[in-house]
Amino acid sequence: MNALKTGLASLVLVISGLQASAQETEAKLPVVKDLPKLQAEALYYDAVRARLKGDEKEAERLFTEVTRVDPDAAGAYYELSNIYERNKKVDKASEYIKKAISLQDGNKYYKEQYAMILADQNKFEEGAVVYSDLAKAEKNNPDYLRNAALFYQRAGKLKEAMTELNKALEKDGNDDDLLMQQQQLYLKMNDVEGAAAIMKRLITNNPQEGRFYAMLAEMYANNKQPDKAAEVYKSMEQLFPDDANVQLSLAEYYKKKGDAVKYHEYKRKAITNKSLDAETQLTLLVPYLQEINGDTVRRNDGLHLAERIAGQHPNDAQVQGVYGDILSLSGHKPEAIDQYKKSLLLDPSRYPVWQNLLYNYTERKDADSLIVYADKALRLFPNQANLHYLKGIAYMNKRELNSAIKSINRAIEMQPEENAPLLAEMYSSLGDVYNLLKQYNLSDSSYEKSLKLEPDNASVLNNYSYYLSVRGIRLEDAERMSKRSLDIRKNEPTFLDTYGWILYKRGKYEQAKEFIEKAVVANPEGADGTLWEHLGDVYYKLNNTEKAVEYWKKAKERGTDNEEIDKKINERKLYE
Repeated sequence: MNALKTGLASLVLVISGLQASAQETEAKLPVVKDLPKLQAEALYYDAVRARLKGDEKEAERLFTEVTRVDPDAAGAYYELSNIYERNKKVDKASEYIKKAISLQDGNKYYKEQYAMILADQNKFEEGAVVYSDLAKAEKNNPDYLRNAALFYQRAGKLKEAMTELNKALEKDGNDDDLLMQQQQLYLKMNDVEGAAAIMKRLITNNPQEGRFYAMLAEMYANNKQPDKAAEVYKSMEQLFPDDANVQLSLAEYYKKKGDAVKYHEYKRKAITNKSLDAETQLTLLVPYLQEINGDTVRRNDGLHLAERIAGQHPNDAQVQGVYGDILSLSGHKPEAIDQYKKSLLLDPSRYPVWQNLLYNYTERKDADSLIVYADKALRLFPNQANLHYLKGIAYMNKRELNSAIKSINRAIEMQPEENAPLLAEMYSSLGDVYNLLKQYNLSDSSYEKSLKLEPDNASVLNNYSYYLSVRGIRLEDAERMSKRSLDIRKNEPTFLDTYGWILYKRGKYEQAKEFIEKAVVANPEGADGTLWEHLGDVYYKLNNTEKAVEYWKKAKERGTDNEEIDKKINERKLYE
């Protein structure tokens, strides 16, 4: 019995020892407090990473999971609001930002976001209140007052907007941006004198800046106070004779007054003002050139302006290239070519300059130069279809027709169909080349492809119909196409001649005479030998041999290609 008691006692002691040991171990384990918040933080960082990677859907899913795990995660609601605003889900964006603010009312970023969402909902007055409250809490941030004023103005609450601006100006009365905002607000309130007072304040703050004088003068002029405007303009002329902004303002002033001499004087001064960068000068020059294009006297003036700007910026490739464009459009081809070459020496990567240079070499006499410079351009831009096309034109001009076909076909292969006019032009030129080679099936096929792309291309209709008439085939089609070209471009001398010639081929001699004579009258100096020969042929068919011979002689003087012209004249007989 005693042994049993002793054993039981020992067993109790062992069990007690085991319990004590277990309690000790339990006491040593770390206690995890707020496990959901830790999970929420981990999810939050995963969501931020997804957003940074641009995976917005995954970010949205993870931020939503954060709010499920931790309903007090204000940052997650803010992030979700941002996502919904970017995706134009304004109602959900508003809901989530309000939740974020309810959890952290003192967070200014949340309130800034809320104000912008209100603006997206056209609730500008409510947004203004948010900014105004932020300004009270953030006294050193004038942007809140500025934004409050802007939102009140958008809401049509002009007095409230002025109150906010005045508060901002109490903090910094010399802030030009704030003063400009206030000046615009005065004008919105139809208070011209109030706006003028602000402009005068800006002038006092910035006595060396002519732009504020210009703004004051323009404001007076736009608000029917011409005397006050004139007074300010007079001061500007005296105080800032070399200020580009002042010169532009004075140009517009004199233009409205109808003083063309003064207008052009100040416009020229502004355009060539050395204080302006090259890009600004070109921005002013191009519309001015378009404006004076119809005035032959002023056109030369425009050229001189472009020359001066090019002289001011000798190392600017863009300026030299634009000067080349202006020379080219003015008919000064050799000078334009020189300018394009200057531009390309400065920057050979300018593809438009290469292209414009090549266009100036498209006459037959310049074929070799066109090939040389097309090859140079193709070394830099091998995939530009138009360069291959222009090279093909050069070979056509040299009558190296197989090389022309190769280059033009290469261009067609590379030319996207989206640019239908250029592709149509390429097919038309290919038709011209095949016609010269007397490969008429291929020529007709090329013209048909061109017209499929541009059914109303007058030049293609004219050329195709003329070549058909020369061959004496499909004359009804030729007449229809030629008539259509004249419907599109009435009184075009070449088209009138083509139509008349087709009528001649169809035996309609009186009508043919009418149209060919119209072609001569439309361009008497430019009428070439072929046109005069056509007219002579028509008169021969009308049994007027005297007139026929007279016009054949004119054809010879003008350089007709017909080798039998002398035979026709000498024998007074038509050879077809």
